[in-house]
Amino acid sequence: MNRAIARLGLVMMVGYTVLFLQLNNIQLIGAERLKENPENNRAVVRDFGQARGSIVTADGAVVARSVEVVGQFEHARQYPLGDLFGHVAGYFSFNFGSSGVEREYHDLLSGETFEQEISSLGDLFLDRERTADVVLTLRQDLQEVARDALGEQPGSVVAIDPRDGSVLAMWTYPSYDPGPLSGLDFQSANEARDALLDDDDNPLLPRAYREIFFPGSTFKIVTAAAALESGSVTAVEPVYPFVDEFVPPLTTRGLSNFGGATCGGNLFEALRVSCNTTFAQIGVELGPDLLVGVAEGFGFNSVPPVDLPTPEASVFPTDYGELLSAADEETPYAIYENTPRLAQVAIGQNDVAATPLQMALVAAAVANDGVVMKPRVVSEVRDLTGDVVRSNSPEQWQRAVSAPTATTLRAGMVGVVEDGTAGRLAIDGFLVGGKTGTAQLGTDPPRSHAWIIGFAGPQGELPHVAVAVIVEGQEGASEQTGGRVAAPIAQQVMAAALAISTEPEN
Repeated sequence: MNRAIARLGLVMMVGYTVLFLQLNNIQLIGAERLKENPENNRAVVRDFGQARGSIVTADGAVVARSVEVVGQFEHARQYPLGDLFGHVAGYFSFNFGSSGVEREYHDLLSGETFEQEISSLGDLFLDRERTADVVLTLRQDLQEVARDALGEQPGSVVAIDPRDGSVLAMWTYPSYDPGPLSGLDFQSANEARDALLDDDDNPLLPRAYREIFFPGSTFKIVTAAAALESGSVTAVEPVYPFVDEFVPPLTTRGLSNFGGATCGGNLFEALRVSCNTTFAQIGVELGPDLLVGVAEGFGFNSVPPVDLPTPEASVFPTDYGELLSAADEETPYAIYENTPRLAQVAIGQNDVAATPLQMALVAAAVANDGVVMKPRVVSEVRDLTGDVVRSNSPEQWQRAVSAPTATTLRAGMVGVVEDGTAGRLAIDGFLVGGKTGTAQLGTDPPRSHAWIIGFAGPQGELPHVAVAVIVEGQEGASEQTGGRVAAPIAQQVMAAALAISTEPEN
């Protein structure tokens, strides 16, 4: 009898094992094949109509949620905040697929990860929702400040906590409401998308992390960092000549200061007034290897590891031709075939191009002792019981510069706010640093992008917030444009972020 029972038990165990493996095959491998089959419309209908977790802000506002409906689909996606988080949350559309966080965290939102589907053996026989809610690092209140401060000016605002890489606000105008694209009236969804695609301002494009622009003089922070890293430049030495034009070797075309102004002096003075001639000379004297290396340390020429779909890499040129002559007593720096290009890129011209996210990371690296933290828009993912199923812990991405270099740069950027072009960035009671920029577009009449990057925090602490603002296509081309147009926007966002981060705990 015991032997018969043992055989029966063995048979049942084998059968259970086969069942377990087959269920895994169907759920994981077979399901994947079915989902990829273009003729499997039933799978598309099922997936679109199933329950899906919510996307919520760090301060508890619901950005996206699923609600039950009657009809072919059991659930529909809603976006209660409209266009406020359109570029971050994205859409979840039957017609057009998904974008933003909806796309990047699809498997977790829909409960399709291995951990969610088979959290225990018992779950194999249960039919229950395993969706999860995604919690953003962004806050509704800060996002609203960014939106209201920028107003109806084409541009972007990115605010980051430099200490851990959390994106606190990321706003681009114009934005769009994901609701009409994700609705169950598919004809209306098509019409809504067509209208967005026909808009010359391209509201569907998240410019903050997927569009590159000339950074103008904000890039001088990178050049200053390279100069300090070289060991041949300090905050006060050398003293560069006061001139209105710098003519690089191998060309007769000089680079001028805005308005034909004369400027020069040491590094901090050149930062304070944003002196083109000084920074062009610094770029030529540093040479390409160091300048390229430091730019790439800040993140240029790499795709930033932000948890959003297809972020754009910022660009810093790497080709300067062959070495023509080494440094000697007569010319104390090397000369390359395209040395004039070095002069241009050192002041953010030529083919230098950056996303607003990248320029926020430049400011954040200076604020964080030279370390670039991995930017992230999601802090954690929670299941229906509130347990954390995934936590996006802070991670270092790259080291841009040494801590001493970052400390010196912070002091220089503070000087730009206290007695330079970024005075409108100041916040009473806090340490604030910044750098303005104006990127001329070469149009007639003149137009330019107004930039500012900066950081702020309590005295005696590493800054709590770093920011980049670009206001596109402003009339005119004055070096003061960034300080006049972009700085007040950044100031409002940083002041709001500091009010939150320094609020006493109850």
